[in-house]
Amino acid sequence: MLYLLAGINHFWHPHFYTGIIPPYLPSPSFLVFVSGIAEIILALLLIPKPTRKVSLLLIALMLIVFLPVHIYMLHQAYVLPHYRVGPMAAFIRLLVQPLLIIWVMWQRKQTA
Repeated sequence: MLYLLAGINHFWHPHFYTGIIPPYLPSPSFLVFVSGIAEIILALLLIPKPTRKVSLLLIALMLIVFLPVHIYMLHQAYVLPHYRVGPMAAFIRLLVQPLLIIWVMWQRKQTA
């Protein structure tokens, strides 16, 4: 459910997401669109049992791909006083990423 809501949020608040994409990545608006669609599709693919394992693997890969964004967000939070996310929130978000990856892979292992 959280991935579905996160994906939908990419379309409700796209400016937040485009603002946290590192400048070395091209087309922030397109990346926000694609990542939002990916989160929605992968969330929906968790529902049917036959697609669950593949979806969990793709979610783990997506979380790995998102790591540079979280590192950039943490850096910007310390450099810019009025950045979109405070330093503590950015730090927690970065720390949660590996935990989510581990949890998703554990869930994948538990899925028959």
